[in-house]
Amino acid sequence: MSVTILSMASTLTEIECINPATGAVIGKIDNMGAAEVAEAVARARGAFAHWGSLSLVDRLDYVRSVRDGLVASTESLCELICDETGKIYNEALINEFLVTAELIDFYLKHAPRILGKHRADPGLLKNKKAYKTYSPLGVVGVISPWNYPYSLSLGPTITALVAGNTVVLKPSEITPLIAIESQKIFAREGYPDIFQVVTGDGGTGAALVTSGVDKICFTGSVATGKKVMASAAETLTPVILELGGKDAMVVAEDADLDRASNAATWGAFTNAGQTCIAVERVYAVAPVYDRFVEKVVAKTKSLVPGKDMGFMTFPPQMEIVKRHVADAVAKGATILTGGSSDGMFHEPTVLVDVDHSMDIMTEETFGPVLPIMKVTSLDEALEKANDSKYGLSASVFAGSSEVKKLASERLDAGSVCVNDCLVAFGVASLPFGGVKESGMGRSHGEEGLLEFSKVKSVVSDITGLKSDPQWFPNKLMSPTVIKKLMRFRYGKSIAQKVKGAIGS
Repeated sequence: MSVTILSMASTLTEIECINPATGAVIGKIDNMGAAEVAEAVARARGAFAHWGSLSLVDRLDYVRSVRDGLVASTESLCELICDETGKIYNEALINEFLVTAELIDFYLKHAPRILGKHRADPGLLKNKKAYKTYSPLGVVGVISPWNYPYSLSLGPTITALVAGNTVVLKPSEITPLIAIESQKIFAREGYPDIFQVVTGDGGTGAALVTSGVDKICFTGSVATGKKVMASAAETLTPVILELGGKDAMVVAEDADLDRASNAATWGAFTNAGQTCIAVERVYAVAPVYDRFVEKVVAKTKSLVPGKDMGFMTFPPQMEIVKRHVADAVAKGATILTGGSSDGMFHEPTVLVDVDHSMDIMTEETFGPVLPIMKVTSLDEALEKANDSKYGLSASVFAGSSEVKKLASERLDAGSVCVNDCLVAFGVASLPFGGVKESGMGRSHGEEGLLEFSKVKSVVSDITGLKSDPQWFPNKLMSPTVIKKLMRFRYGKSIAQKVKGAIGS
């Protein structure tokens, strides 16, 4: 989707929103500056005083009403997503709406347990009661990307709200309209200031990072994520970063090749490859390589444009895809199918004769290209899969339980799918996030909810005595008593090791 910034008489500018499939202007948004962002954060701060004090039951009632409103508007919102992104309707319905509804459902069921008071073992201090509690952070800033403008905007927003925070969301200037329409549904349910949308380009996002919010949740490129982290560090604002991926698929000798090839085709080309956990490289062992490639090529050729795969969204991303394919071909890769583009549609493309000297195997492509590399063994496949600065997700296809276990343990990624791909993000109870340059922090699951909470440890005396044994003059806690206690609790050998340190 192209972006045009137009000058206006006011202090703001306008950004045109373009349908990538047709080139038509479908809307305009304000390019907000620091002043407008500060106003939104101030409103959210004011709303937090009430929202953060509500019971979790009341917050969940609100979230349930929002979910019902979103579901009731599925048709119009899905159509808007398709207009903004160029993706096909079914992808919007499943990968945006269903995934988000599942996340909401998980928190409606499990947030009371996750955010409740949790007792802790006081250890030696049997005269104490120990527990931990969770409370909201305050105002959360969410900066979301253009590839999944609904699920990657509303997922963290809903999570932060359930935890008791208020939210200021800055959606991508490429696909902002779905966030604006969704916010209207939130506002209808009676709390208009707890979730606000600020629109604009990178300058708007930069202003949000430095606006005094209590946490930033950013989804986007590694390069921008590093800038967000550096800026947030100036005020020690904590961050959640979900960044790029170069996800690997490993195909073992005993894999079901029909399932593996079906998965590879879908995993590489769904959403036109514009998925952070898309299958971006495959390592197939030599004995099954030829048959696997043959099946992938046949399935790829059967895909119907507009029915099975939609358009790419962002023109600069199209240029990256073209550049990666050209670089690979120049270095010896072979295109077995696809390779061409028309406007914002890029043919699903399968490459072979690839290696790690090519950008297509090492840099995030974020487009409908599937490079497949022949390897001599499972060990080489796992080694190549881990030879990456990214570590968001990975997958392995194998028949043997031993191979599946070995591969899932050795693959260095935030999530691993066994005989499957991409679906870990759709399991709302599991944490999602990456290692290495794919980011830090987690969304979804218990961990995702706790990312937006403050934990407090509480220790309370239960005896009512005037003094504790370790308090001055602590005559009851002599070295002799301590050593006897250690022998009783940890064993004689442990006590002997600290004999010199404690004394006789």
